[in-house]
Amino acid sequence: MQTTKKIALVTGGSRGLGRNSALALSEKGIDVILTYHTQKDEADSVVKAIESNGGIAHALQLDAGLVSSFDAFVSQISEVLMVKWDRNDFDFLVNNAGFGLHAPIASTNEEQFDSLMNVHFKGVFFLTQKLIPLLADGGAIVNVSTGLTRFSIEGFGAYAAMKGAVEILTKYMAKELGPRGIRVNTVAPGAIATDFGGGALKHNQGMKDYISSLTVLGRAGEPDDIGGIVASLCLSEMGWINGQRIEASGGMLL
Repeated sequence: MQTTKKIALVTGGSRGLGRNSALALSEKGIDVILTYHTQKDEADSVVKAIESNGGIAHALQLDAGLVSSFDAFVSQISEVLMVKWDRNDFDFLVNNAGFGLHAPIASTNEEQFDSLMNVHFKGVFFLTQKLIPLLADGGAIVNVSTGLTRFSIEGFGAYAAMKGAVEILTKYMAKELGPRGIRVNTVAPGAIATDFGGGALKHNQGMKDYISSLTVLGRAGEPDDIGGIVASLCLSEMGWINGQRIEASGGMLL
């Protein structure tokens, strides 16, 4: 018998904001498929945490920057949906997978630029494209961006530019998927103390103090500040929010 529970797909769900988003979705009664790039053990631990709370979860490997792998990945998703949920679609897509790069424009090389583009923009564009047929009417997409598209901090030009492209793409996704009742929004976190970018903020008290001095609420962000926002944008209570960029930075650089 077909399940009535909602299902979310979270890319990059093994660590950081993706992990927190997956757990927050589960806490709201939404089952989760999460992807990981290389950290299978961490992904499996997220699955176990969700299952221990009565949810259903599954982890799949995905290189979010390798477009040629997406057809096989979509086939895997279809199989998992049928086997574990007796469904041929899912409800929510969270495009979270990514990595950080801190390099001035003057020293950013083409390989770094292309890697950022492949994961943060090209990958988001084409993975979403491939998954649109599996996304249920009335569902939602949440694209994860960054506060660095509003304020600028030296060394993040290439990274922020890719996220800026995703923010524009979000509006067009909302426009084109609106007739199916699918909402599309962007969450733009400020500086968050995770392992992202090598964990520079998480492990550097001086940097934490600096970010705290720039933030109205007086501290750097934590993953728990973001996951609930991502999950909430999938709920019917947020059903009239569409095509929006929602910054979650505690008021950085206001």
